[in-house]
Amino acid sequence: MKTNLRLAIRGILFMLVLSGSAFAQTNSQPLKHKLETLHGTYSDQIAVDWGRGTYGKSVFTFNNGHWTLHFTLALDSLLKNPVFVFRTVGFYKVIEPNSSLPNTFNAIFYEDKKWVTLKTSDPKLAEAFGLSSCGLLPNIEKDISETGCSLWKPVKACNEDHDLLSLDSEGRLYFGLRPPDNDMCTPEKRPKTLYLPVIKQKN
Repeated sequence: MKTNLRLAIRGILFMLVLSGSAFAQTNSQPLKHKLETLHGTYSDQIAVDWGRGTYGKSVFTFNNGHWTLHFTLALDSLLKNPVFVFRTVGFYKVIEPNSSLPNTFNAIFYEDKKWVTLKTSDPKLAEAFGLSSCGLLPNIEKDISETGCSLWKPVKACNEDHDLLSLDSEGRLYFGLRPPDNDMCTPEKRPKTLYLPVIKQKN
């Protein structure tokens, strides 16, 4: 409950930031083109506090309409005690402007494959994150595209993330605030709020 409240407050505060100059006077068509032609690597500058003593870091790559996500969850902000790594690849589509959020587009991120790597050797910790029944071995990446694992559904059951996408004048990239159950498989489950930005990394 505290985690959900914290995320809600963070979302409200973040919407106040969106009303600032970085998002002012953006023409939708040029913005859509920029979002459709993203290229390079974007990541959290530091690990983000996910609540309950966990921290996550996302690294996205874009190339010719394709995308990848490499997400690490750990028990510390320096990621020295990781719990798992999730990886997915696919392509994405930028659809129409979001009706509620300025300079934001609805988008669909298709997941062709999904993988998980268990990074902890503590069976109780693995169980707490729903990873104990996935047949994972520490430090060995496993393809979960057909079976799913924990909150990740099989590709056949869910290969779409209905998300938000925005880019401010400083080049920071924004996705939607994911729900606690991680389910964005259908249009009605698209987030209502943008989340903290990821920053483009130097090549």
